[in-house]
This record gives sequence, C-alpha cells and structure tokens, in this order.
Amino acid sequence: MPRSSRLDAPGVLHHVMGRGIERRKIFIDKRDRQDFITRLAALAEDSSMDIYAWALLPNHFHLLCKTKKRPLSSSMRKLLTGYAVNFNRRHKRHGHLFQNRYKSIICQEDAYLLELVRYVHLNLLRAGIVDNMGEMNKSPWSGHSALGGQVEQKWQETKYILSFFGKGSLGRKRYLKFVAEGIEQGRRPELVGGGLIRSLGGWFEVLALRRRGEKEASDQRILGDGDFVEQVISESKDLTKENLRLISERMDLSKLAQKVSKVHDISQGELRSGSRRRQVVEARQVLSWLALRELGYSGAEVARYLGVTNSCVIRLASTGKPPPEKKYL
Repeated sequence: MPRSSRLDAPGVLHHVMGRGIERRKIFIDKRDRQDFITRLAALAEDSSMDIYAWALLPNHFHLLCKTKKRPLSSSMRKLLTGYAVNFNRRHKRHGHLFQNRYKSIICQEDAYLLELVRYVHLNLLRAGIVDNMGEMNKSPWSGHSALGGQVEQKWQETKYILSFFGKGSLGRKRYLKFVAEGIEQGRRPELVGGGLIRSLGGWFEVLALRRRGEKEASDQRILGDGDFVEQVISESKDLTKENLRLISERMDLSKLAQKVSKVHDISQGELRSGSRRRQVVEARQVLSWLALRELGYSGAEVARYLGVTNSCVIRLASTGKPPPEKKYL
C-alpha cells in the first residue's frame, strides 16, 4: 500500500518521531546525544521552529514543535542528515542510520499540547532511561528538566508551556505535579498517531457518532477534530500550490552553476569535475548552500548535478554560506 504524502502545514503543532534502521541505536554515547541537541538548538535559534518538548531514547527520538519560517521537511532534513553524517564518521560506520522517513503528526494545539508535552517527556521513565521522577527532573536528555528548572536550555520554549501552570516557582511545581500524574496513564498509543479513532478517544466514541448519523472529517496524519482537519487540509493544499509555483519559477541548477562559476572565476566543467583546488571547492560549497537553502532543491538533486553523493552535498552546504558582498541570485 503506497504511503500517503506528508502534510507540512506552516505554524502548526507537529509531533515528530524518528527511529534507527532495524531499531538499532541512534544514540550510543553522550557525544551523540549532545550533537543532536546542538542541532536542535540551531533550528530553534534560527527561528525555524519553537520546540516545546523532546526526548532522546537509545533507538528513537520524540520532538514536539511548532513550525515557523522553515517547512518541517527542510528542518528535519537538516537535522537528521547532518546528524547521520557525523554519527557515521564518529562510529566508523556506513549506510543509513534512520528507518525510512521520520513520522510526523499534525496536532490540534488547544486540545493536545499539554498532554503531548507530558507524554513525550515521560518516555524517559517508560523506557527505563531513568528510574523515577527525581532522576527525570535532572536528566539532560529531554526537555522536561528545562521546564522543571534543573537544566538550562535557552533555545527551548519553556515560558509558553509554563504559562499554563502559573508564574514563577508555583507554576513549575504545578507542571511537575501534572507530569507525575501522567505516569499511571501508561504508554498512551492514542497520542502517537492521527485519524478518527485517536482524535475521538476510541472506538466507543466513533460508534456513538455513527449511531447518531453524524460525520467527522479525519486524516491519519492529523490528531484533532473535524474542523481542524478540514482547516489543515485546506491550508496544506494552498501551500502545495504555492510551492509548485515557486518551484516552476526557481533558477535552474545549470543557470546557478553558471553564475557561481563566473563569480569564482572557474569553468562549469571544473565545478563538476571533482577538483580539490580551493577555488573550485569554495564554489561547490556556495552552489550547494544556495541550491538547498535558498532555492529549495533536495540534496539528491544537487548531488546528481555535481556528480557527488548526497552526504557530500550536505557537508558542502553546511560550510558554504556565500559572503554577503558577492551576488549570485
């Protein structure tokens, strides 16, 4: 059965989950986890997203965020590809690190925000990473310790979440109590997907709705009521149309290569030749950065054009921001 396309509506709450290929570990040591956190922080600091909750488990991660100026797909590509390249280098391995693509569920904020914050953070306790709430309050491997005031994460959006519980130390105490009360609720599978059953709270509610002859819009990619589902689908269609327009109007890679080559005083043949001459490498870095960051090309598209690997393009783009005095586009 073909997988459905991912929704990437802007300015909405996303519950994102990613697993290691064949359920293998994606975090082996402290350096791995810190590298991932540093990359998360960069996404928050450049206004790509607000990050409300996160948790790092040995073979998977959870992230609760609201997208801002950058599409979720672009942010996750930057986060996961960069992390995978570094992970493979550190641990002297090759190949894919993550299982297929990450899973993302769009969630209705007013109905699910606090429940999801609690659910995401309690993963540390449910997975046995910590033994009790005292240890979880101090653990640096989830956003809970920042909300509880034990670990400083300046990039994490804590004020908004704590505002639901009150001001100052009283608000933190109420938050900690709220999280602790969720322990007895168990794994809560209804919070890791979308669709009618999860959104309504179970089969009994669905059957009751059907008996009354009522219909409710639903989508497996969305956790929320019918009105919210319809709104997200409508906005997503509008965004898709706009993206298609932008793609049709964006500069062709060969045209971009022509401009970059001219600025760096090299030939287009040199740019695609694999030459390690400094001037050529710098031009290749700039082209990769502009194509991925400004024009929205995928790493695979740029890799095919340059005749290199996808991971090579990501590395080039990470260091290829063009100097402001030079004009390419």
